[in-house]
Amino acid sequence: MNSFASLLAEVRDCSICAAQLPHGVRPVLQIDPQARVLIASQAPGRKVHESGIPFDDASGERLREWMGVTREVFYDSKQIAILPMGFCFPGTGKHGDLPPRPECAKAWHDQLLGHLRQLEVTLVVGRYAQAYHMSEERGASLSSTVRDWQSYWPKIIPLPHPSPRNNIWLSRNLWFEKELLPMLKRRISEILER
Repeated sequence: MNSFASLLAEVRDCSICAAQLPHGVRPVLQIDPQARVLIASQAPGRKVHESGIPFDDASGERLREWMGVTREVFYDSKQIAILPMGFCFPGTGKHGDLPPRPECAKAWHDQLLGHLRQLEVTLVVGRYAQAYHMSEERGASLSSTVRDWQSYWPKIIPLPHPSPRNNIWLSRNLWFEKELLPMLKRRISEILER
């Protein structure tokens, strides 16, 4: 088994934070060294935990629409990698899903990212992913980081989470759909159609 395949097998068997996960361990990610697009996201929700398929929910439908890709293309790991900050569903709190468990990023992200040498763009979805992947480069808030998207273009594209819970944010930031989404679709199309 090559080094990437053995690493991925280790990740899929991970149980580092099993004691802290109320719904059990089920790492959900999609990755292949040939991928040219990386979706750096937060953590799977309950529905994704149950199916084991990343973004297999309303958030995924919206994200695919934002990117202008079909389910077939989206789930082709040789084109699109999906690497959440936490690989397992962290559970639910008072205001929605709990934050991603920090153990995944510490244990696995650098190793996995080291195999993604063909990447042309990283979609950084949500504030936890922005904090990790953009560190000091990002703005003071998710909104300011997304609004300043041109500063990170064309290698990094910060996005809000596509959850239906963010409908209020989307209705207050109409520029997102008018300015950023057409550019995002064009960028993804240019990369994937080569």
